[in-house]
Amino acid sequence: MRRFILVLALLSMAKPALAIDQQKILAAMQSVVMVRGYNDNGGLAYGSGVIVADNKVMTNCHIFRNTKQPWVARGEDTYNIVSVQADRWHDVCLLTTYGLPFKHALIAKNRDLRRGQEVLSIGHSNGVPAPLTSAGAIKSTYHFEGGHVIRSSAPFRMGASGSGIFDIDGNLLGINTFKTPGKRAYFYSLPIEWLANLEKLPVETEFPIIGKAFWEEDDDKKPFFMQMAIPEINEDWPRLAQIAKKWIDADPKNSDAWYELGNAQENLNKIEEAESAYKQSALLDSNNTDSLFRLGVIAQSKGDKVGVHNINLAIAKINQALADEYSSIMGCSKEC
Repeated sequence: MRRFILVLALLSMAKPALAIDQQKILAAMQSVVMVRGYNDNGGLAYGSGVIVADNKVMTNCHIFRNTKQPWVARGEDTYNIVSVQADRWHDVCLLTTYGLPFKHALIAKNRDLRRGQEVLSIGHSNGVPAPLTSAGAIKSTYHFEGGHVIRSSAPFRMGASGSGIFDIDGNLLGINTFKTPGKRAYFYSLPIEWLANLEKLPVETEFPIIGKAFWEEDDDKKPFFMQMAIPEINEDWPRLAQIAKKWIDADPKNSDAWYELGNAQENLNKIEEAESAYKQSALLDSNNTDSLFRLGVIAQSKGDKVGVHNINLAIAKINQALADEYSSIMGCSKEC
């Protein structure tokens, strides 16, 4: 217990602006467990999971590919896995255990996720016995096959596959699953909405669980929101523009696709084309603060003080903290 409280104390010191209810976050931490098993060469494989109902643990399927006898653990205590329901393509598995005495996580009821929303990633990174917490914010969400994949700045490492991403009230938003390589990594969490369909799948009793997940496809077959990540990280703007145009052709009403096109065009110094793309992005999603930010920067470069002010008002309606950040970036004393 002392270790949980210490982690929370450090978190509150690092993020003094967040109104964190430590008891709720402590409860969220206690819903996170380890999932372990021996692989074929005798080594110990490990991941994380989140208790989502009595004796039910949601995790990633890919952590079971090399183990025939996995189990759930909390510290030195172990709990047998009785069965599994597996959605291999979406990489989510629901374990049924026996005698698991811990409370389940609170599932987020209002899934109206927004950019800039503070989140916490809680999991057993690097296989440590006590779950580690990292803070961040939602960078974007992507509608994909009945749910919203979350990209956030809350980091997680090896061993945290299957762990949870929570809001600051301790509600489970999704399952941490994969990241891009490198120091400037993008971190992705799978939708908690997929739990509803997962519960309807056939019950299986044999391991390992084999099957490719969508995020492991060849690059040209991955969802567009994944295809654009590496070019954006590497600042390969011509390639990003190419992918964004394909994304728009496939889904012309996707606000993120238009934002990525604007991002590429702006960095290629095609300002008029960028402004047009950002406007279309904001028209499709008035809450797309990324596009609004960039429109504000372009307005300021043109000396359009009214435009800068109007965008500040629009962002303030979505998130006052982001509006304050916008004012600071624009060099305004209070608000633009």
